[in-house]
This record gives sequence, structure tokens and C-alpha cells, in this order.
Amino acid sequence: MSAARRADQRPNRTRAALFSTGAAIAALVLSACGSGGTSGGAGNSNFVAGKDGISTVAKGSRDTAPDLSGKTIDGKSLDVADYKGKVVVLNVWGSWCPPCRAETPNLVKVAKATAAQGVQFVGINTRDPSTSPAKAFEKAQGVPYPSLYDPTGKLMLRFKKGTLNPQTIPSTIIIDRDGKIAARTLQALSEDKLHEMLDPVLAEK
Repeated sequence: MSAARRADQRPNRTRAALFSTGAAIAALVLSACGSGGTSGGAGNSNFVAGKDGISTVAKGSRDTAPDLSGKTIDGKSLDVADYKGKVVVLNVWGSWCPPCRAETPNLVKVAKATAAQGVQFVGINTRDPSTSPAKAFEKAQGVPYPSLYDPTGKLMLRFKKGTLNPQTIPSTIIIDRDGKIAARTLQALSEDKLHEMLDPVLAEK
């Protein structure tokens, strides 16, 4: 092949590589809004990552959820530990995050449907510059459960490495009746996917 022909092909290869990279970045943006401020799940892990994007831990091997307490977006005090004895669905979200907006109606439906079964939903609102957009979002979506206000991700950093820690926005974690982390997903959820995570933990005795 002549040097001139090789030179002609280089721009095409460069454009193809840039297109491929751009497509991969676009897919990531669509699937998750960004890092949750954690340092990731490095270290030894005791969870099983399912092909459906849901990671789970067997009942006898679960880690206790960290201290998740503070002020809600409404200015009230909340401590997730007070819900011990209930199954807690913890959802990390931001009003600026398209996948969060897409999944919220599904969370609201399941929260209302399972409240009588001892399920408590709690949000962690992060990266919103003030509580005003978060409150407006919850009002528009008819969210019936409280959300801790965590603009810099400090609460999320309390999860230990190697555990089912929230690493993206949105993330959803299931905490069992003993206050231990049972399941996690790092994706926006449909009603069916949320039930897939929640129902096995809810059925535990």
C-alpha cells in the first residue's frame, strides 16, 4: 500500500474511533447520571452480581448499613436506623438526572403498594444545589416518602468499599429488617425490576 493511500485512510480511522468513543459515552450518560461520590467497590466482596444488573448478598453474609441520618429536603431530622424492623428501599437521586426522573413514577407506585407490608422508601437527594428543585420535583412526582438532603455525597461515602455501595446516580439499595444491605442496583428501575429486588427480601422471616 502506498504512503499516500495510508495517509488518506488515517482520518477515516480517526473519525470511526471518535464516533465509537462518543457512542459509548452517550450510552453511559443515558444509563446513569454520574458517580455517586464513592470510591467504588474495591476490596473483597461478598455479593453476587446478577446478569440483570442486581447484586445480592445471602442473608447470613450481609453488612450493616452505615449511619444514614441527617436533614431531609423539608428540613426535618431523619435516621434510617429508626426503620429497623421494616424493609427499607433506599434510592439515590437528583432532580437534574434524566434516569431518576424516568424511574420515579415506578418507585412511587411500588412504595404505595407495599407500605402496608412494612416497606419504607427513603430517598437520598444529591448534587442538587439547594432543596428548592428537589422539593419541586417531589411535589410534581407525588413522592410520598422522605428524602435526606446530601448535596455533596457525604452519606454515600459512608458505605464501605467492597460492599453494595451506591456508585452512580441513580442507585437503589434494599436494606433488610435487621438493618443490613441485601441488594443493590446501579440503574434506573422499572416496577418489575424493583419487585425483583424487593420481593425476596420482603419474603424473608
